[in-house]
Amino acid sequence: MGQALPWLALHFCIAAVGTWLARRYALRRQLLDAPGERRSHSVATPRGGGIAIVASLLVAACWLGWHAPEQRLMFASFAVGLVLVAGVGWWDDHRPLSPWWRLAVHALAATLLAWTCWHASGWLPAVVAWLAVMALVNIWNFMDGIDGIASTQAALSALAFLFVLAGPWAWLAGALFAACLGFLPFNFPRARIFLGDVGSGALGYALAGLLAVASMAAQPVWLLILPMLPFLVDAGFTLASRILRGDRWWTPHVGHVYQQAARRFGHVAVTLAYLVISFVTLSLTVCMSNGGDEAVQLALIGSCFAVTLALWGWARKGLSHVESRSRDE
Repeated sequence: MGQALPWLALHFCIAAVGTWLARRYALRRQLLDAPGERRSHSVATPRGGGIAIVASLLVAACWLGWHAPEQRLMFASFAVGLVLVAGVGWWDDHRPLSPWWRLAVHALAATLLAWTCWHASGWLPAVVAWLAVMALVNIWNFMDGIDGIASTQAALSALAFLFVLAGPWAWLAGALFAACLGFLPFNFPRARIFLGDVGSGALGYALAGLLAVASMAAQPVWLLILPMLPFLVDAGFTLASRILRGDRWWTPHVGHVYQQAARRFGHVAVTLAYLVISFVTLSLTVCMSNGGDEAVQLALIGSCFAVTLALWGWARKGLSHVESRSRDE
């Protein structure tokens, strides 16, 4: 505990000061997200504040890699992949790129991390790493649409890794948790700066890296996914429905349940609702991580997924009905 508090305080401060500097930079360069039909905010707001979280994670990865020689290759791979994902996001925040270029860079980062996992532990962690990077980077990008939601969800997910993992990677999870908290006052309850693609992609990548490490350590990956369920369900099933309708699924939209709910109830209420669901699933993760019957764990996980999916379906149906009635009036 004596070492943990200074570590958390350091990364909180790096993120807080970095976000303040990023906001000044964004205002000077006029890096602003303007309101529009495909956005959930009504005031032009600076973007790119997530670069501060990236800085915190890079400091942590370099420090931990230096002091844990047996993990040095893995930390180096993680850091290079983070630079790739954050770098293409930073570029996109300044000068919009084709989504296919971004996806190609994400695939490169995923392949690098997967190769390192394969080299250290075999094919299963490599598959987990590749799929996790490709999924979570894009899910956090899709779901970063209202004040505070992406950083609070990442913070709670990081807490799960902090409780379950051991050694230097638990310290990285702590750095991610603290960095999200350092950024949060600038983004919630009223956003003065957004994460930007640099930040949302970095959060997804960092969580994917931790998930890959958990797989290498033979930790129950499905437990660590539980706090991410609200994001996974909303992003995954909204994407599936858009693909089935024949929409241009890779383009920005405001069709996620959290976006529809924010139009009805406001950003703060929706972010807190998602936070409560994730906190409940985080509590289950911590309780079940101490061991127990695997069949019981899988049954609880299946139940959590079913309840989250039912809540998503109920909310989607109700909100769509309300919006349809409002248009008719």
